[in-house]
Amino acid sequence: MHTKANNTKKIIISLAALLAVALVFFCVYHFTKKAPVAGAKTISVEVVHGDGSRKTFEYHTDREYLGEVLKDEELVDGEESAYGLFIMTVDGETIDEADQEWWCITRGGKQLNTGADQTPIADGEDYELTFTIGY
Repeated sequence: MHTKANNTKKIIISLAALLAVALVFFCVYHFTKKAPVAGAKTISVEVVHGDGSRKTFEYHTDREYLGEVLKDEELVDGEESAYGLFIMTVDGETIDEADQEWWCITRGGKQLNTGADQTPIADGEDYELTFTIGY
């Protein structure tokens, strides 16, 4: 009986520690995430196609998130999911998931950890949508 009580106590302590770590990560994310900027802004979006060709678009908008701008301007099309928009088509070029193709979103050359719908924008920012093969 004494061993079972010790095991139960260890499990409860482990779960409490795991919960505490998860709470710390959530707080760090919540307090360090970039907030959307209200008001007029200008952004540029460079599309890098599968053949290596590039095309740059400049948008003037009051929207707060990249996905809103891309959809409003009809630059992208895709599938809505629980995680937001999965971009399938950019500037008329559609990926083939069977070939592990996807559109990589970067800001200033650095890959983003958010989807287009969760990416807040600010005036003067530069984004890239790059046709990518391989996961």
